[in-house]
Amino acid sequence: MALIAILPGDGIGPEVTGEAQRVLEALDLDLHFEQAPVGGAAYRAAGHPLPPETLSLARRADAVLFGAVGDPEFDRLDRGLRPEQAILGLRRELKLFANLRPARVFPGLEDLSALRPEVAGAIDLLIVRETNGDVYFGEKGTRVTPAGLRQGYDLMAYDEVEVARIARVGFEAARGRRGRLCSVDKANVLETSQLWRDVVIEAAADYPDVTLSHMYVDNAAMQMVRSPGQFDVIVTGNLFGDILSDQASMCAGSIGMLPSATLSADGKGLYEPIHGSAPDIAGQGRANPCAAILSAAMLLRHSLRQPEAADRIEVAVIAAVANGMRTADLGGEASTRAMGDAVLARL
Repeated sequence: MALIAILPGDGIGPEVTGEAQRVLEALDLDLHFEQAPVGGAAYRAAGHPLPPETLSLARRADAVLFGAVGDPEFDRLDRGLRPEQAILGLRRELKLFANLRPARVFPGLEDLSALRPEVAGAIDLLIVRETNGDVYFGEKGTRVTPAGLRQGYDLMAYDEVEVARIARVGFEAARGRRGRLCSVDKANVLETSQLWRDVVIEAAADYPDVTLSHMYVDNAAMQMVRSPGQFDVIVTGNLFGDILSDQASMCAGSIGMLPSATLSADGKGLYEPIHGSAPDIAGQGRANPCAAILSAAMLLRHSLRQPEAADRIEVAVIAAVANGMRTADLGGEASTRAMGDAVLARL
């Protein structure tokens, strides 16, 4: 029996993870679910966004299904107590370093993209983002300069082992897709990026069947709008990956349709929709649960090694959307529950 930790979080998190759990339960697999608070909900209950009990459950679990965190009422807390620290803490404590964010346009949703339908329809890419280093985890703080000015600083740093391990994830992913890997950096001005590029080139020697290219991050952002179909797999650091993956989601039409996985070296993972907590629509039953449901499919594929079950979920979501089921973000009026019901009917 596999233990799945359900961490619903804030805002629409409980609504979308609830639908994802319903889908997992319908597959009649040998799964056990335990739930715990995280983010703002955990701060209300226990005074911390990642309480010891929640972290303990995440460590015991075979995989974690995560909702979303964040609420404006906590914006004035010390940074270490804000809801967003929960996800950073889980990545650090569970050694989750490889974030996989697929982006594609689902049939029938081409018109939702900010791009022309014929351009958007070509999007089928995977962003592999390093998530345990870079400026998010580097030394940071504020200080006073000799001139008496307040100054903030965040250290961007990677060592060669960190780069090599995420590069291997990128190469392996490309090997299983169309055989093309684009490494995104800013090597023309950043020493961190120059090391990144050097190490990625060294790793490429073990993957002669994968075509490696390099692109500066500013050009990558432009090319993702100009010609997104050119990309197969992108591998990049934490900061650049955060920005590019959100850009890719809007190029693909709706942030409510895109899942993600963040994996450790041994395959344990945290799975979450890439959208936020959306407190403005929380509790209204309007959220799109597809990204959470597709995150559950990634959970089955990567952590539980159940590719057939993952395929079933993905096909069911595609069919539900192709047959006209639309939540508000997709231009329709279907409720969160109705979308979940539509996916379940197609299982």
